[in-house]
Amino acid sequence: MEADLPTSFWRTAYHAQQWSIMFPIARLRRLVSALSASDEAPAAEAAHALQERYATLLERDLANVEVGLYPRELLFQIPFGRYAWALPKLLSDLPSVIKRISARDHRDLPTEARPERYPAYYRRNFHWQTDGYLSRRSAEIYDVSVELLFAGTADVMRRQIIPPISRELAVRKTGTARLLDIGCGTGRSLAQIATAHPNLPLTGLDISPYYLHEARNVLDDVSDVSLIAENAENMPFRDGYFTIATSVFLFHELPRTVRRQVLAEAYRVLEPGGLLVIADSAQLAESGPLAFFLGRFARNFHEPFYREYVEDDLAEMLGECGFEIEAVEPHFVSKVVVARKP
Repeated sequence: MEADLPTSFWRTAYHAQQWSIMFPIARLRRLVSALSASDEAPAAEAAHALQERYATLLERDLANVEVGLYPRELLFQIPFGRYAWALPKLLSDLPSVIKRISARDHRDLPTEARPERYPAYYRRNFHWQTDGYLSRRSAEIYDVSVELLFAGTADVMRRQIIPPISRELAVRKTGTARLLDIGCGTGRSLAQIATAHPNLPLTGLDISPYYLHEARNVLDDVSDVSLIAENAENMPFRDGYFTIATSVFLFHELPRTVRRQVLAEAYRVLEPGGLLVIADSAQLAESGPLAFFLGRFARNFHEPFYREYVEDDLAEMLGECGFEIEAVEPHFVSKVVVARKP
């Protein structure tokens, strides 16, 4: 029945969904900007560039479905019920976040999580969020907070890693492929990959056991997925084990040297000819017109490595680590870099 509905219906429904999320958030941001004398407004050219990239992202999402790179159901996979359950928790946590911002306290972590077990760069409240990445409470409200931050485009940007995966699997028609998601967090990227490629064995690696607990809930209906709590700087896999590796929104939260160590590990665990697909924040190399917004993100959120990240071009970094670059694609405020191990 659904398949009989015309393409125009799905396109209209999709745009209605996305704009119903974007519009109230945009209005709220304009109100906050008007009330905050310290919040500088972007130049007209920067605002126009951002709007154009938003519209382009939505069209790319629809086009990927129309050419068969991922299924139509991903366009409507936002778990509104789960987010509605998490939203009151997020709102009740705002006073703590505001207090932490006012005090510039980014070391407010739960002692029961034993933060000393984690690398120094990780022991902080990224985005000023309560508990950093070291509690189940943080994990439960993370996805809805990110969707609100990116006005309903977080999952859209995440799934732009799927087209290179789909093309790769179409070429590799024989043999067993394995995919590793590095820094898988709550499993949203893995869930979308599983929808597009239900027979692909998946592995998710993340340093936070609390976020992996949430990932198990998100991936409850995925049959072939393994989740491992380890540091990506030293992955517990043999050389050349994976066919494809992905990483989504990880590298901007790593120091410069750690980024390269993680890429070296990704290179090691990929088989010769293996594919690496990274989605992360836009950088100045391909998104100069968004410099205002990239700078504002660094100012407003506790992202201590972000200012340096936007100048540390991912494609160049991958080349340093031995990868061959196949594509660099801007997607709204993110980018996708596709690389291959020779």
